Amino acid sequence: MSLWLSGIGVSRGIAIARVQKAHGGDLDVPEYRLAVGDVESEIARFVDAHAHAKTQLREVRARIPEGTPGDIAAFIDTHILMMDDRSITESTAAHIRDGRINAETALIRTRDALISVFEQMDDAYLRTRRDDVEHVCSRILRILLRSERQISARSEHGEPAVGVADDVTPADIILLAQQQVAAFVTEYGGPLSHTAILARSLGIPAVVGLRDARRLLRDNETVIVDGEAGHVLADPDTQALGFYRDKQRQHERHRAGLVRLKGRDAVSRDGVPIRLLANIELPEDARVAEESGAQGVGLYRTEFLYMNRKELPSEEEQYDAYARIVSAVSGTITIRTLDLGADKQVDSGRSHGPLPTNPALGLRAIRLCLKEPELFRIQVRALLRASAHGRVQIMLPMISNLQEFRQAATLIETARAELRAEGRPFAENVPIGAMIEVPAAAIAAPMLARHARFFSIGTNDLIQYTLAIDRVDDEVNYLYDPLHPAVLHLIRHTIESGRGAGIPVAMCGEMAGDPRFTRLLLGLGLTDFSMHPNSILEIKQIVVESDIARLRAAMTGALDSGDPQTLRDRIAELDAP
Repeated sequence: MSLWLSGIGVSRGIAIARVQKAHGGDLDVPEYRLAVGDVESEIARFVDAHAHAKTQLREVRARIPEGTPGDIAAFIDTHILMMDDRSITESTAAHIRDGRINAETALIRTRDALISVFEQMDDAYLRTRRDDVEHVCSRILRILLRSERQISARSEHGEPAVGVADDVTPADIILLAQQQVAAFVTEYGGPLSHTAILARSLGIPAVVGLRDARRLLRDNETVIVDGEAGHVLADPDTQALGFYRDKQRQHERHRAGLVRLKGRDAVSRDGVPIRLLANIELPEDARVAEESGAQGVGLYRTEFLYMNRKELPSEEEQYDAYARIVSAVSGTITIRTLDLGADKQVDSGRSHGPLPTNPALGLRAIRLCLKEPELFRIQVRALLRASAHGRVQIMLPMISNLQEFRQAATLIETARAELRAEGRPFAENVPIGAMIEVPAAAIAAPMLARHARFFSIGTNDLIQYTLAIDRVDDEVNYLYDPLHPAVLHLIRHTIESGRGAGIPVAMCGEMAGDPRFTRLLLGLGLTDFSMHPNSILEIKQIVVESDIARLRAAMTGALDSGDPQTLRDRIAELDAP
């Protein structure tokens, strides 16, 4: 009898294969006290396990084949660097010594403390970095417990299988991809989880957040995985198999057809040029973005320079990092200033009192930078100096009013004057723009547009703040609706405000890289899209097949209908041939 399960579809594609479950996924961790004389030997046992785990990761890194997308290696590099993080090594040793507890228990306490910090982060993407902590600590734990997890991409019949696990680490994915795994199904994770990002990057169908998948699915039974809809069908009948095999062939033809678009400009059927930009984090990503046809970088996050450290990065350290990324990008690069909160100890450990109840609404991003002007000054000086190496734009996050923007602009001008006086080279006319992610900023966009040189709409936070929900909270994320009329009104108002003031408006949130919304956004007047590099060809195909004048005419008055279903019907019509 067939069993229909639903999770979160995070990587498009259809897979029809047998189940191969990961075994040894659950860890039974003992907890016990040590005799005084056993403490140092227990610390040595932890140090040996840590070294072994690092060696394993380096071996995985060495096996990554040429041509693999840069973000795959970047995840492994992140884990290798995290192995050297003193917040893991020194904290665990301190727990062993101070509490006279075994290494496994000490490591779990370290892990839980670090995860709690990441879970309070404001940026939904950054919050998923808790996965890095989980994966690194889990690898060390398994070595301490001598409990290696067994996960295979092949069924007992030797065919590519559907891997089913509680979660899948980046190292697991590299090994499974080399064995040509058919698909992933995991019990945990979301659209921004590492499993999701890596599956999309490698083009592997994936469904995450399917609770109890390991219990409900049996080894070697045939399943269908729909990575777009988030459906898993176990023990399908003949009719279902036929239907999904047709969908599978259609998807494969579609993917094959995208390659021909690599050298083609993103110009619509009626001759409207659209700029397709990339969201990146590392210099290696710039190469992947350019190979995908990106015309520049619409979002470069700077937070990773500040995280997991006790001291602030110096101006020289920041300058070196920014100069490398700017030099690696051939087009314009938009660099977002620091978007962390005071609860992350970005101020060298000085206490600001208890953690805020809701850090997403607290002292973060531009608010923190204006309260701590020296923190902002150092970063801005480094960014301005890096502008001598390419075309840089500086973007200010979480702007909520004109006063904040003008105050930040004054501090940036002061930094320019300092660099001139010191004789340091920098580009004199670096554009300063606002990230529109707070509803107040979207409503006040006409006023902001008279002072900002550009806008970039951050839909992830704009939707959360407009609808008063946390999209990574399993209890309420069903309310996260990019098509809510209020959200679309704010997007349209921002685009029209920018057009009226003659400044460019981009979008760097998830909506920009989601093909379900491309024609809608074109119809609303958006011309600059910034997204994960692996989404660029997909979005480009929709652009070149679209008549933008028709889309804009179709959207005229659609947002004013007042009926959500009418609006959704109109949006659905945009994708009709």
